Amino acid sequence: MTSCTAQNKEKDTYVVIETRFGDITLKLYDDTPRHRDNFLKLVKEGTYNGTLFHRVIENFMIQGGDPTSKNAPAGKQLGTGDMGYTIPAEIVYPAHFHKKGALAAARTGDEVNPQKESSGSQFYIVTGTVISSGQIASLENRMTKQKEQKIFERLVGEHRAEVMQLRKNRDKEGLYELQEKLIAQTQLEMKESGPVQLTAEQREAYTTIGGAPHLDGEYTVFGEVVDGLDVIDRIQKVSTDRSDRPKDDIKMTLKIVEK
Repeated sequence: MTSCTAQNKEKDTYVVIETRFGDITLKLYDDTPRHRDNFLKLVKEGTYNGTLFHRVIENFMIQGGDPTSKNAPAGKQLGTGDMGYTIPAEIVYPAHFHKKGALAAARTGDEVNPQKESSGSQFYIVTGTVISSGQIASLENRMTKQKEQKIFERLVGEHRAEVMQLRKNRDKEGLYELQEKLIAQTQLEMKESGPVQLTAEQREAYTTIGGAPHLDGEYTVFGEVVDGLDVIDRIQKVSTDRSDRPKDDIKMTLKIVEK
């Protein structure tokens, strides 16, 4: 007899991206529901159909979802188009990380977007690089330093008005005292949270299929490629211009599929 739990279990959600290089099948995560539902809504509405992979960087990622890329003339710089809204961050880290094939939402930088809210439509798929097991320790050290720097920058941002007033008053001593105070706060936060240490799953992925670990915890990863890694490999190798736009357009059509 089938249990109620099994009967009520929702099916996983899949989306296929059709391109001239082949199809990419994506599985969307259920624990990032805002991103999943927004992506599905845009797919159903046909928003992505005819848009381009407008930014391609080999050994890093391929990016699409700019609605203004549809029928964009050759040479036009793309990447600023959006839906007029953002999506609250759903960063489920370290469960979801930037392994090769990870589907993540693009966003503006921390300086204007400290909450790490995602673009309403733009996304990227990680291609990345493979890291040797011997490089893991140095990677963790580098990511720990980046984490410390981001904490300090956040604290400075929170005290921006005080910093500006001290500068206006040319109060060098006050600026130094504030800096020392923020450094101490940064060190305290780092002590409480600890250094960056990759999980066993991250280590396995980054040393076998590769990825972009420096993005971990900074962007919402809301799905992954389950079929078509060879397609993203072909796309990442195309010739691009100075803006990383492929010289020959790579159009996409998206559709929802059931499995």
